[in-house]
Amino acid sequence: MSGIVVVGGGFAGVWSAAGAVRLARAAGRELSVTVISSGDDLVIRPRLYQAGPDRMRVSLDRILGPIGVRRVAATATGIDTVGRRVTVVGRDGRSGEIDYDRLILSTGSQLVRPALPGAELLYDVDTLPAAAALDAHLDRLPDLPPSEGRFAAVVVGAGFTGLEIATELADRLGALAARAGERAEVVLVERADTIGPELGPGPRPEILDALSAAGIRQRLGVRLAAVEPGGVTLSDGTRIPAHTAIWTAGVRASSLTADIPADRDELGRLDVDAQLRVAGVPQVYAAGDTAAAEAEPGHRVLQCCQHALQLGKFAGHNAAADLLGLPPAPFTATPYVTCLDLGSAGAVFTNGWDRRVVSTGDTAKARKRNVNELWIYPPTDDPGELLRQADYRFSVREITAPGA
Repeated sequence: MSGIVVVGGGFAGVWSAAGAVRLARAAGRELSVTVISSGDDLVIRPRLYQAGPDRMRVSLDRILGPIGVRRVAATATGIDTVGRRVTVVGRDGRSGEIDYDRLILSTGSQLVRPALPGAELLYDVDTLPAAAALDAHLDRLPDLPPSEGRFAAVVVGAGFTGLEIATELADRLGALAARAGERAEVVLVERADTIGPELGPGPRPEILDALSAAGIRQRLGVRLAAVEPGGVTLSDGTRIPAHTAIWTAGVRASSLTADIPADRDELGRLDVDAQLRVAGVPQVYAAGDTAAAEAEPGHRVLQCCQHALQLGKFAGHNAAADLLGLPPAPFTATPYVTCLDLGSAGAVFTNGWDRRVVSTGDTAKARKRNVNELWIYPPTDDPGELLRQADYRFSVREITAPGA
C-alpha cells in the first residue's frame, strides 16, 4: 500500500499528516504517511512581518519524525491523478515519482506580484527568504549615506498583512531613524477608498487610531505605478522618496492545483466536499490555502492560519478514514476570529464574519502573542502531545505554556 502522501510542509500539511497518523493509531491500524516538502522546516508564516524572521521556523523532523511520518525533501512538480503519482525533483536535481493511494494537496498560496516597472525592487514577507531579505535590508539602512527617503517605507496594500507590517515598520524605522538623528516615514497605499476593505467597518476605528498614533500616512484610491531605487510613483503621478517598498496585495493558491482536474474558485482554490475531497477526484483531498471549503453557510474558509490548521486535521483524518474503512468527519470550522497586530498601539481582536470588536490595546496584544508564539506552534519531540492536538475536535485553548 502506498498510503497517504501529503504535498506541502506548511501548517495544513503538518496537521494533515498528524491527523492521519492519529486516526490510524486510535484504530490500532498501520498506515504509511509521507510528506513532500522542499524545505526542512515549518515556516511560521504569520510571524514573518516581525524582525528576525529567520527564527520563525520549526524543524519538520522534530514535529513529524517522532510519529513515524516519512519526509521527502523535494519539490513537487506535477500530479498525475489517473496514475496516482506525484512527480518530484530532489535537491540533487534528480526527478522521481511517488505513488499514492490518497493525496492531500496542501501547498499553500503565493503572493501575486505586480507587473510594473521596477517590480523586482519590491520586498515582501510572503516567504522566509523574502522576509529575511527585507530584514537584512532594514538593518543596512543606517549604513547608507544620508539621503531623502532613507528611513521611509511605502507599504502597498492595506489589508491584514499590510497593516501589520506597516505598524511594525513605524516602530522599527522610527528607532533606526532616531539613532541617526532623522525622522522615519511609513506610507500605506491602498487602491480602495478605505483602510482594510476586507476587514469591514467593525475594527476600522481602532485601526485608524493606531495608524494616526504611529504617524503612518495613508494614500487611498491610488495604485502603485512604478518603483525605482530611492522612490516609488503612484498612479496619480505622485512620487514618494523611499528606500523601502513592500508589496502585500493579493495571494493565489499554489499552481499545483492546476494539475487536479476539478473546478477552482477565483483564488485558484479547489472545490471540495464536506469531507474535503476534491469534487470529482475522490482520491485527492485539499487542505489549507488550496481548499475552497465552506466554513459555514454563506462563507468559505479564508487563506489564513486559523483555517489551515483546522482543514489539515480534517483532511488527514478523512483521508485515513477513507483508506481504513472508517467513518469520515464532515468539516466543521470553529467560530471565525481575527487578531490584528497594530505595533505599539497593541492589537484588535474580533469575533465573527462581521468582525465585532471584542478587545483592543494591551489585552488584544496579549492574545496576539499567544497566537503567534504559542498556539500555532506544533509540539516538537513529543509524539503524544502532537497526536492529542491532531484530533480535529481539539481546541487551542487546551494548550498551556511549557511548565505551566
